[in-house]
Amino acid sequence: MKSFWILDFGFSIKEAANKRILFIALFTTLFALCSVAHAQQAKKVHRIGYLSGRSGAGPLDEVFKTTLGELGYGEGKTVTFAYRWAEEKLDRLPALATELVKLKVDVIVTETTPAARAAKKATTAIPIVMALSGDAVGVGLVASLARPGANITGLTFIGPDLAGKLVELLKEISPKTSRLAYLGNPDLTPEVLAAKATQTVAQRLNMSIKFLEARTEKDLKRAFDEIEQARADGLVVSQNVMYVQHRKMIAELAVQHRIPAIYGRSDFIDAGGLASYGTNFPDLYRRAALYVDKILKGAKPADLPIEQPTKFELVINLKAAKQIGLTIPPNVLARADWVIK
Repeated sequence: MKSFWILDFGFSIKEAANKRILFIALFTTLFALCSVAHAQQAKKVHRIGYLSGRSGAGPLDEVFKTTLGELGYGEGKTVTFAYRWAEEKLDRLPALATELVKLKVDVIVTETTPAARAAKKATTAIPIVMALSGDAVGVGLVASLARPGANITGLTFIGPDLAGKLVELLKEISPKTSRLAYLGNPDLTPEVLAAKATQTVAQRLNMSIKFLEARTEKDLKRAFDEIEQARADGLVVSQNVMYVQHRKMIAELAVQHRIPAIYGRSDFIDAGGLASYGTNFPDLYRRAALYVDKILKGAKPADLPIEQPTKFELVINLKAAKQIGLTIPPNVLARADWVIK
């Protein structure tokens, strides 16, 4: 019966064995080719565009890259970065955003509201992740936090609410403060909103308020002369790229004029400032990397709700307090996350 079965197919047992070997060899080859193709596809190198108003990379950018590395993205292996720095010249951001679009990056990460606006205007197709932005809804970047829509998502810090909190904390740190000064740039929408919140809280606490405008380094020096002329005894400093870049100057001027000042970023305390209360920025950059990971894996920005900060820090610099002759109340020191002596 076996021989008849073989004869029906037209070949011998030996030939059948050879054909079986050939079949296995072909199957193995095809499997190997498929595996190589799959491996090549899995090793696709994604390109991330990075748009910032700053002059260059810093610690926060390293936090972002480190988090991506922990998620399995190796620089030069599965991901590359195209950085565009505006060098504190915000009017350069639109052109830099257009450059990133022409490079056909897979996603654009933005830092600050002006950068997010420039990226949004430059493209409606490439996903945009905000690592930092002011009140994203208030400035019109998105329709809502829960449903951002279009191609933009990420993180937004609570600008106006935070500005009001800074006034309250300054009053606790320096109870005698009654004439408040607010330093900001009225050309930036988030700071206009923050200034309004500052005024509301100042009035509730029976403090007068003087608004000071500073757009350039030269303006900063002039603003502190105005502070002295107004006999202000408390200062709230808004946070924008230019102020952060010149934080050491601002902190030193505040000490020279012996005025209690509070800031929304701890960078100012590292530069010699008195007190800060604000977002834990490294946490925002870690979370921004998580957004990028989701998008590179296929998620759509419109389906990713925008998140707000969850970690805040109060930092007090006792050395700066001593320089201006201020004693920080014990209850404030007890609540501080960090006290610099």
